[in-house]
Amino acid sequence: MIRAFLTVVLPLVLPTALYVLWVVSMRRAAAAGVGELLRGLPWLWLGIAGFALLAGVLVLVLSFGFGRSDDSAHYVPPHTVNGQIVPGHVAPGPAADR
Repeated sequence: MIRAFLTVVLPLVLPTALYVLWVVSMRRAAAAGVGELLRGLPWLWLGIAGFALLAGVLVLVLSFGFGRSDDSAHYVPPHTVNGQIVPGHVAPGPAADR
Protein backbone atom coordinates (compact mmCIF):
# COMPACT_ATOMS: atom_id res chain seq x y z
CA MET A 1 0.00 0.00 0.00
CA ILE A 2 2.77 2.43 0.90
CA ARG A 3 4.58 1.59 -2.35
CA ALA A 4 1.50 2.41 -4.40
CA PHE A 5 1.13 5.67 -2.52
CA LEU A 6 4.77 6.69 -3.03
CA THR A 7 4.99 5.66 -6.69
CA VAL A 8 1.53 6.57 -8.01
CA VAL A 9 -0.49 8.85 -5.76
CA LEU A 10 2.25 11.14 -4.45
CA PRO A 11 3.74 12.07 -7.87
CA LEU A 12 0.24 12.84 -9.14
CA VAL A 13 -0.96 14.85 -6.15
CA LEU A 14 2.21 16.65 -5.02
CA PRO A 15 2.47 19.20 -7.89
CA THR A 16 -1.17 20.19 -7.47
CA ALA A 17 -0.81 20.44 -3.70
CA LEU A 18 2.27 22.65 -4.07
CA TYR A 19 0.47 24.88 -6.57
CA VAL A 20 -2.55 25.25 -4.27
CA LEU A 21 -0.21 26.08 -1.38
CA TRP A 22 1.48 28.73 -3.53
CA VAL A 23 -1.86 30.26 -4.60
CA VAL A 24 -3.04 30.43 -0.97
CA SER A 25 0.22 32.06 0.12
CA MET A 26 -0.01 34.62 -2.72
CA ARG A 27 -3.55 35.53 -1.70
CA ARG A 28 -2.44 36.02 1.90
CA ALA A 29 0.55 38.08 0.75
CA ALA A 30 -1.72 40.22 -1.44
CA ALA A 31 -4.05 40.81 1.51
CA ALA A 32 -1.05 41.86 3.60
CA GLY A 33 0.12 44.27 0.89
CA VAL A 34 3.32 42.47 -0.20
CA GLY A 35 1.77 40.57 -3.10
CA GLU A 36 3.49 42.56 -5.86
CA LEU A 37 6.91 42.01 -4.33
CA LEU A 38 6.41 38.24 -4.06
CA ARG A 39 4.63 37.71 -7.37
CA GLY A 40 7.84 37.52 -9.42
CA LEU A 41 9.79 35.45 -6.88
CA PRO A 42 8.30 31.95 -7.27
CA TRP A 43 10.25 31.28 -10.44
CA LEU A 44 13.46 32.35 -8.76
CA TRP A 45 12.79 30.17 -5.72
CA LEU A 46 11.75 27.22 -7.87
CA GLY A 47 14.94 27.58 -9.90
CA ILE A 48 17.09 27.74 -6.77
CA ALA A 49 15.31 24.72 -5.28
CA GLY A 50 15.69 22.76 -8.52
CA PHE A 51 19.39 23.59 -8.73
CA ALA A 52 19.89 22.59 -5.07
CA LEU A 53 18.11 19.27 -5.66
CA LEU A 54 20.19 18.65 -8.78
CA ALA A 55 23.42 19.37 -6.92
CA GLY A 56 22.35 17.10 -4.05
CA VAL A 57 21.54 14.21 -6.36
CA LEU A 58 24.83 14.63 -8.22
CA VAL A 59 26.76 14.61 -4.93
CA LEU A 60 24.95 11.44 -3.84
CA VAL A 61 25.53 9.70 -7.15
CA LEU A 62 29.19 10.61 -7.26
CA SER A 63 29.93 9.88 -3.61
CA PHE A 64 28.10 6.56 -3.30
CA GLY A 65 28.92 5.36 -6.80
CA PHE A 66 25.41 4.56 -7.97
CA GLY A 67 25.56 3.10 -11.44
CA ARG A 68 29.09 1.77 -11.14
CA SER A 69 29.44 -1.80 -12.23
CA ASP A 70 31.43 -4.38 -10.33
CA ASP A 71 33.86 -5.88 -12.83
CA SER A 72 34.45 -8.94 -10.68
CA ALA A 73 31.01 -10.41 -11.48
CA HIS A 74 28.60 -10.59 -14.40
CA TYR A 75 25.02 -11.62 -15.01
CA VAL A 76 24.34 -14.89 -16.80
CA PRO A 77 20.81 -14.90 -18.30
CA PRO A 78 18.56 -17.96 -18.11
CA HIS A 79 19.51 -20.62 -20.63
CA THR A 80 19.02 -24.31 -21.33
CA VAL A 81 21.59 -27.05 -20.78
CA ASN A 82 20.69 -30.57 -21.94
CA GLY A 83 17.00 -29.65 -22.06
CA GLN A 84 17.01 -28.23 -18.49
CA ILE A 85 16.40 -24.55 -17.79
CA VAL A 86 19.21 -22.98 -15.80
CA PRO A 87 17.92 -19.84 -14.03
CA GLY A 88 19.70 -16.53 -14.41
CA HIS A 89 22.41 -15.80 -11.87
CA VAL A 90 25.43 -13.64 -11.16
CA ALA A 91 28.69 -15.45 -11.82
CA PRO A 92 32.07 -14.37 -10.44
CA GLY A 93 34.90 -13.47 -12.77
CA PRO A 94 35.14 -11.27 -15.86
CA ALA A 95 32.33 -11.32 -18.36
CA ALA A 96 32.98 -13.54 -21.37
CA ASP A 97 31.56 -11.05 -23.85
CA ARG A 98 33.76 -8.10 -22.82
